[in-house]
Amino acid sequence: MYTPAAADVAKLRNQTGAGMMDCKKALVEAEGDFEKAVDILRKKGQKVAANRADRESTEGAVIARVNEDNTLGAIISLNCETDFVAKNEAFIELAYELAEMAIVAASKEELLNTDFHGITVAEKLVEQTGVIGEKIEIGAFERLEGPFLGAYIHAGNKIAAITSLSTKTEGADEAAKSVSMQVAAMNPIALDETAVSQETIDKELEIERELLTKEGKPANIIDNILKGKMQKFYKENTLVHQSFIKDANQSVADYVKSVNGDLKVTGFVRVSL
Repeated sequence: MYTPAAADVAKLRNQTGAGMMDCKKALVEAEGDFEKAVDILRKKGQKVAANRADRESTEGAVIARVNEDNTLGAIISLNCETDFVAKNEAFIELAYELAEMAIVAASKEELLNTDFHGITVAEKLVEQTGVIGEKIEIGAFERLEGPFLGAYIHAGNKIAAITSLSTKTEGADEAAKSVSMQVAAMNPIALDETAVSQETIDKELEIERELLTKEGKPANIIDNILKGKMQKFYKENTLVHQSFIKDANQSVADYVKSVNGDLKVTGFVRVSL
């Protein structure tokens, strides 16, 4: 029976990420044909992926990356089944590499069809499903473009955010990261009141009106009370009006202006696992 050389086993492992024993078995089955051994391991991944298709991939790593000139950024979540795998160094490295590729991909579908060292990203995920033995997939996919971007990944890789500022200026690096940290921590629903959907506004007004009516407030003053309620809602839930997490005495908009008088927040994206 053919016995593969240790160097060939190591080479196959480095290319596929499969375990040493799996690589050795694949080379034995392929009688030393390296490419055939790679195909054997990929087919194993396809079989495992099919068997685990109905599993929930609720763990994983959320990674944000920004390009070198800070004008394009992306966040992806690489999902798996267990926290044990999510903390694996190789899994996190893969998530970072895919997030870098996501910066120039127009959609998740385009990312999945992008070349990944000779195979597509989708095929790589199937391959890694076979290696790890868990369902692995890209969950969330978000991109942002702007004059100057900064990113923040929360410890543990469960939440990430990217913020866009109106211009590149002194202190913009720290400001963009700090506002991204705000987005990660406070989960605003919109940039400001003009960006809140009418559906959200109507629902909030409906809830508050019902509460005020039950409290016995006269109908002729409810509308005035609702104006104040909505102002509070915008302050708590829209990014630029929120109290800044590093200094509750100023809003996020005020903080950004303190860095540069003309600086503004122009957009953000956030992903939570």
